[in-house]
Amino acid sequence: MAAKAERKLRVIADNRKARFNYFIDETLEAGLALTGTEVKSLRQGKATIGESYADPRGGEIWLINSNIPEYLHANRFNHAPKRPRKLLLHRRQINKLIGAVEREGMTLVPLKLYFNEKGRAKIELALARGKKLYDKRETEKKRSWERERGRLMRQKG
Repeated sequence: MAAKAERKLRVIADNRKARFNYFIDETLEAGLALTGTEVKSLRQGKATIGESYADPRGGEIWLINSNIPEYLHANRFNHAPKRPRKLLLHRRQINKLIGAVEREGMTLVPLKLYFNEKGRAKIELALARGKKLYDKRETEKKRSWERERGRLMRQKG
C-alpha cells in the first residue's frame, strides 16, 4: 500500500509555545473568513498567532487576538489588525468543539496558519488542556535528556 504523499503547505505563522503550554488532544483544520487585504498581508508572510485562541460565540467559532498587520498598499479599504475572525467548520465539528470547551474545560489553541495546496488560508486548531508548572518542568527535563543522550551517542560513535 502506497504511503500518502506529503501535502504542500506554505506555513505563514507557527505557534511553537502551544505544545509546551498545553497537552494537545486532537487537531483539526479550519478555514478562515478573511477580507482581501488580509489575504494579501498573509501572502507577504506577516501574521502572528502566538497569543491567539479560538472561542465559541453565538453557535460559531471565532479566532480571537490573532494579528494580521495592515496591507501597506491598501489605503482606506484596509482591515483592523486584531479583529475577531470567523472560522469555517462543519456544524458537527462546531458542536463537538463547543461541547468540549464548555463541559470539559478544554481550550481551542491555533497551532499553525498556512496556505494549503489550493492556495486557501487554513488554520490548524488543537483541542488542548493546559499544563501545570510541574508538567512543564517535566517536559523540559525530558527534552534536555534527549538532547544530552543524542550527544553521548554521537561521541561513542
